[in-house]
Parts: sequence; structure tokens; C-alpha cells
Amino acid sequence: MTTPLTNAPPRRYLPAIADGPKGEFWRSGEDGVLRITRCQDCRLWIHPHVDACRNCHSRDVKPEPLSGLGTVETWTINRQPWWGDLKQPYAVAIVTLAEQPGLNLTTNIVNCAFEDIHIGLPVRVVFENIEDVWLPLFEPDPGARPATAA
Repeated sequence: MTTPLTNAPPRRYLPAIADGPKGEFWRSGEDGVLRITRCQDCRLWIHPHVDACRNCHSRDVKPEPLSGLGTVETWTINRQPWWGDLKQPYAVAIVTLAEQPGLNLTTNIVNCAFEDIHIGLPVRVVFENIEDVWLPLFEPDPGARPATAA
């Protein structure tokens, strides 16, 4: 069962799902787990998927599960009606995943008032299922410890 999302953008254009590891990213949310390609030799996370590691050049790469936790690096509110169904603005963000510095996803922040979004916001993945695609979106992580003053 899919939980309704607030602040989610309307969707019309979905990615074409490739067979094999290239399509695994878009299918992985079906079981609630985010998966991204990882080099099996040097253990570097790689997104988007490529067939060889940029670090050690190994071709032994495959999707692996991640925690689904991350941090908002930057964000903006889209108010431009790029297509006719856009009636409400939505948040677009770059989220750095907890597993590796620089492992970033461009995504949407949902289930959060715009005024509560900020750089450094701890987030967790949620999925929106449309047809055979599971879109990874992020919402505030209620289990995250608040930042402390130095």
C-alpha cells in the first residue's frame, strides 16, 4: 500500500526501464529499499549506474541496498508550470546519501512544509509508485537527532 504524499509534484514523464542493473534503481523501491550500484572491488557507490567503476575501473559493479537516509544539500521550490497539471509548487532538492560523501540524488522533498526545509535537514527515502517505476523521494527523518550547537 502506498501512503499519499504531500507536496509531491504531478508526474507525467517516467523513465524507460532498462533490463539489468541499469533499471534496478527504478524498480528497487517496490520492497521499500533504495538500491544503487556499488563497485564490488573498491566498494565505491556509483550513481547513476555505469558498467565500470570510475575509481578502480573494475567491471564488477552491481546494485546494493542503502539505508535510505540522507541530508539536504540544497533545494528550491518549483513554481513554474512546465506542464498543464501543475497547480501546486513542489520542492526539488539535492540529497547526499549517508553512505558516501558526494553520493547525491536530485529528488523531491515531500511530506514537509516548505518553510521547514533547510540545508542540513536529515531525510529518509519514501517511494512513489507509478506504473512499473518506484520514484525515490525524501521526507524529513523523524528519527534523526537534532543538530547541536558547537
